[in-house]
Amino acid sequence: MIAPTTAQNPLGIEPIPRLLWRFSLPAIVGMMVNALYNVVDRIYIGNAPGLGANGIAGITISFPIMIILLAMGVLFGIGGATLFSIRLGQGRDSEAAIVLQNAVILLTTTGVVIIIAGLLFLEPLLAAFGASEQIMPYAKSYLSVILIGSIFAITSMGMNHFIRADGSPKVAMLSMFLGAGTNIILDPIFIYGFGWGMKGAALATIISQFFSFIWVLSYFLGKRSRVKLRLRGARVQWPVMKMIMSLGIPPFSMQLVSSLLNVILNKTLMAHGGDLGISAMGIVNSLQTLLLMPVIGINQGVQPLISFNFGAKKFDRVREAARLGIIFSTAVVLVGYTATRIWPRAMVALFNREANLLELGTYALTRWFLLTPLIGMQVIAGSFFQAIGRSKTSLLLILSRQGLFLIPAILLFARFYGLQGILWAAPVSDGLSFLVTSTFFVWGYKNLERIAPEI
Repeated sequence: MIAPTTAQNPLGIEPIPRLLWRFSLPAIVGMMVNALYNVVDRIYIGNAPGLGANGIAGITISFPIMIILLAMGVLFGIGGATLFSIRLGQGRDSEAAIVLQNAVILLTTTGVVIIIAGLLFLEPLLAAFGASEQIMPYAKSYLSVILIGSIFAITSMGMNHFIRADGSPKVAMLSMFLGAGTNIILDPIFIYGFGWGMKGAALATIISQFFSFIWVLSYFLGKRSRVKLRLRGARVQWPVMKMIMSLGIPPFSMQLVSSLLNVILNKTLMAHGGDLGISAMGIVNSLQTLLLMPVIGINQGVQPLISFNFGAKKFDRVREAARLGIIFSTAVVLVGYTATRIWPRAMVALFNREANLLELGTYALTRWFLLTPLIGMQVIAGSFFQAIGRSKTSLLLILSRQGLFLIPAILLFARFYGLQGILWAAPVSDGLSFLVTSTFFVWGYKNLERIAPEI
């Protein structure tokens, strides 16, 4: 038995504000908790005897590779969940089940490939990503363990988007709670109690991801899901996989560009700020993750509302969901932004209290975050086009901040102004990207019926 009919699905009939609250709140809480994976690792490692700033730098160097894992999860997870939602909105429930099957095949296969390739080329990758001789042992110790859990990380991350699209945002939130909660408990035991250092932090992370993997798999194999995952008889359907990847390209590309950005940033920081500069920006990136996770959560709550109602041709509901998503995301990010203005030094001190790192980290935080409130609108507007199947437009908007503006600004400003230039590159790119994104969004919002393609 597959899903209930479209008419019974609350995504098409309940008031948008109520749905947005119901879908976004669990996603926000879940994303905040999920963000603690890396943040907690950095806090524990940054305060661990014998690790400190070098340990933070080791995780920071490893981060681009971890972003690639995230990229594969969103390629097949968000891409698949978007098509899944559209099919449900169209009342084509059996085809939605086929989308789920093919997404799971893509997620698990990719996880296996990354484990093999990552472990074979681990040291050359870390060297290419900016690891110095001093930092290499820390990064290698951490990432060699993280890669072993790739299949659990990618699959649980990708399938969690389907749980939300299936109409169970609270279950999706609980899967994040399960993973991050386990990680928070195991981190001090493995790092301090057993004295396993970097490997202990990584082991706590992959055990947590395994529990999340079991949770999401049991949801679609059990009675709670509207659409069931049928593993027996599952077969590859290339047209479905092609559509999944097409819809997932924008967020996937954003993650790849984010990985490239981190590589370029680390190398530029090494040239102008050394290992201390990398450690400071590692702290700033952790705080930025916490600041933007609520926006990502709102975006995840908005996406199924837009996609489902687009499939059902209820364009007024699509517009309302996008408009409220932008308002809420901007309001939420302003709260976090205000905290970074009032308590920047205290926030940096959570990770490490070494005088030089504390001073540089505080200065970097206040400069890098200067125009961060503009990002909320950019995230929702870029994903708006992805959710209605306009993947090329979405790709341009999603890549504008990091790919079109931030990376060139870092390279150019660093050449003339050194470390100061690197830190000012972020607000400049935020402002330029906001202008581009808002122009496209206003046009698309007004002309939705005319530009929306048939999928």
